[in-house]
Amino acid sequence: MSETEHPLHSTAQGVHLKSAMLTHIRQELRTPINAIIGYSEMLLEDAASLKRDEFIPDLQKIHVSGKNLLNLVNEILDPEKLKAEVRAANLETFGARVRHDLRTPINAIVGYSEMLLEDADGFNERFIADLHKVHKSGNCLLVLIDDIVDFSQKDLTSGDATKAFDPEAEITNVPDLIRDVVMTLHPVAETNVCTALHGSLLVVDDNEVNRDILSRRLAREGHTPSVACDGVEALRMMREQQFDLVLLDIIMPGMNGYQVLQHIKSDLALRDVPVIMISALNDIESVVHCIEMGAEDYLPKPFNPVLLKARIDASLEKKRLRDAEKIYLEQLRVEREKSERLLLNVLPKSIADQLREKQTVIAEKFDDATVLFADLVNFTEWSARITPVELVYTLNEMFSLFDELTDHHGLEKIKTIGDGYMVAGGIPQRRDDHAEAVAELALDMQDAIAGFNREHDSAISIRTGINVGPVVAGIIGTKKFIYDLWGNTVNTASRMESHSLAGCIQVTDETHKRLEHKFHFDKRGAIHVKGVGETTTYFLVGRR
Repeated sequence: MSETEHPLHSTAQGVHLKSAMLTHIRQELRTPINAIIGYSEMLLEDAASLKRDEFIPDLQKIHVSGKNLLNLVNEILDPEKLKAEVRAANLETFGARVRHDLRTPINAIVGYSEMLLEDADGFNERFIADLHKVHKSGNCLLVLIDDIVDFSQKDLTSGDATKAFDPEAEITNVPDLIRDVVMTLHPVAETNVCTALHGSLLVVDDNEVNRDILSRRLAREGHTPSVACDGVEALRMMREQQFDLVLLDIIMPGMNGYQVLQHIKSDLALRDVPVIMISALNDIESVVHCIEMGAEDYLPKPFNPVLLKARIDASLEKKRLRDAEKIYLEQLRVEREKSERLLLNVLPKSIADQLREKQTVIAEKFDDATVLFADLVNFTEWSARITPVELVYTLNEMFSLFDELTDHHGLEKIKTIGDGYMVAGGIPQRRDDHAEAVAELALDMQDAIAGFNREHDSAISIRTGINVGPVVAGIIGTKKFIYDLWGNTVNTASRMESHSLAGCIQVTDETHKRLEHKFHFDKRGAIHVKGVGETTTYFLVGRR
């Protein structure tokens, strides 16, 4: 046949097509082999736990044959060797060698599983079901190696042959026989597993046999496995429930493992869930690609149970440490917020910020500020009629009302002294209307006390004094910090309160001048003020 008649035989495209098809068959051979190895491992464990030692020698032969078969497939169908065979046109010889080398371990698997099925007739249902899966997988392999021989003799110029496999398409299709076998291998409910749960794991694989083997192996290790047959289902399940770890296959129809991993790592709600990739693709490029995308680890199929357990344990331990770190950081954040709130209850924010910067001495002069002192009148007599606990609760209730009003007017509470209350305006944040704001607070405090008396059937009144002028503000000492004020303005404001009358707000002449355009005052006249002498004062009575 000429080159024109059979172009695929003499071109690089033909070499590529046959090599790709044989590589695909190699991939398909590994699926039933993985099933044989996985189920035989569990059958050995079951035979030991059920004390059926007579089954163990034949099961060991099946397991060893499965391992040997995997090694042979990896060696004989190595992609580089396949290309060489195709280029050398040795496919017929190659096919015969494949049939010869692979049939021996396959025949052993089929033969021993048949004998075991006869000997185990009427025994444990799950045990028998797993033996059937091994037997069907062995028969499936016999058909597949015949397909390799048939393929090695085919002419790829025919339309049917060239349509059998598209080298540019994603490798997701499986032979009808494999699909039929897989559909008959229904998972059997696992019983008598360890009740100590180590983690909630999600197994994602489009192959039912792989899902069954892996999930049952995980259950035997004490984990709680869930399964998803494709990437879309896996992402849906991860958004509906929490998993400690995902075991993700790479080659799947629709959305492959790379795409699922990308979705997981780009989702803020899922990105911290560790992912172990499990795939028959064991080339270094796949490993590197998965790790670069954020996978926790990578294991080739068929997985080594000891290695799988070690990798899962390591990944779960990392997740637990990360979860513990998150909890610790959250607790630290909550405690920091508590400390911040406590500090801001004692100190103005700007002063607290200075303390955090380890500034040892904090003092500042304010040329213009307003200071208010308020004291509860008749409180001593009233408190004698209640218990100490009730006294504290009452003071807390009243001063909490004052605190809310102080915050509402944007003023700074300085301190409480017994049943006295001190507020300043214009410090530490300077503002032009500090006198007006303090006057508004004083009137609101009078209303708050009136409301308290109505609610508690009491007759407490408040005596208030206000003064404006320069002050010095700062912190003294290294323990039990308090932000305080000093200066004649402060002393005079205190005298205004102590010389005031019950239910009245007494202010200095300077304060009156500042506020008379917005508030109503009654002139009290000249009084003698300790440390000041004769001075004219006024009572603030209301707003204009």
